[in-house]
Amino acid sequence: MSDPQQTQDEGTEETFISHLVELRDRIIRAGLAVIVVFVGLVYWAPDIFRLLARPLMQNLPKDGKMIVTDVTGSFFVPMKVTMMVAFVIALPVVLYQIWAFVAPGLYQHEKKLVGPLVGSSYTLFLCGMAFAYFVVFPTIFRVMAHYNAPLGAEMNTDIDNYLSFVLTMFLAFGVTFEVPIVVVLLVRMNVLTIKKLKEIRPYVVVGAFVISAVVTPPDVFSQLILAIPLIVLYEAGIIAARLIVGKQKPVIAEDSPPG
Repeated sequence: MSDPQQTQDEGTEETFISHLVELRDRIIRAGLAVIVVFVGLVYWAPDIFRLLARPLMQNLPKDGKMIVTDVTGSFFVPMKVTMMVAFVIALPVVLYQIWAFVAPGLYQHEKKLVGPLVGSSYTLFLCGMAFAYFVVFPTIFRVMAHYNAPLGAEMNTDIDNYLSFVLTMFLAFGVTFEVPIVVVLLVRMNVLTIKKLKEIRPYVVVGAFVISAVVTPPDVFSQLILAIPLIVLYEAGIIAARLIVGKQKPVIAEDSPPG
């Protein structure tokens, strides 16, 4: 007779391997989606980079320009920018692959929550990037040009350094705009109450200015354009939590565990 424990171990091992195979397939599909979009955009890579650099170019002094200090920078930097754009465009497909992988292990009420959560997170992240591009970049570059003028210094930045700065800002403001989602989740999961969120408001305000001081250039105005949206979004999260969650508590008992 076969050992029941051995049979159980073999079944567990097969399940684990099947999950790994599925994870590999999901990663491949997500990667292919990004690559397909990238291939479709790569012809316009220089135009995409010029579009990304427009906020800086519009605030450079007359005859100002960007420079290349790396031999391969003029080729690889536009490629990196195009890959970033391709990833943002293909992100819904990537998120769907993640959802399809984890969905079988979720409760029914969790499945209903994930859809709106992912959609709103993606939308808010794009809003954060748009806010950085249309509001933050022109403001920061205008301020920096003002500081450089009395020094007689030319504001000509390397394209690789510019890309690093832009990616940092996009990430910072994209994550900042996710604050309402985080607040709603904390209340929905009973980690914090709305009353507690109001009580810790002073600490959030201080934290917002600390984060903005680390992420943005060292001038007060640049720090304010990150700290103020962070605080406003925190308040928006409290309002959203009150409207969406209210006094209800997550009901888990009525759902059967995922099988």
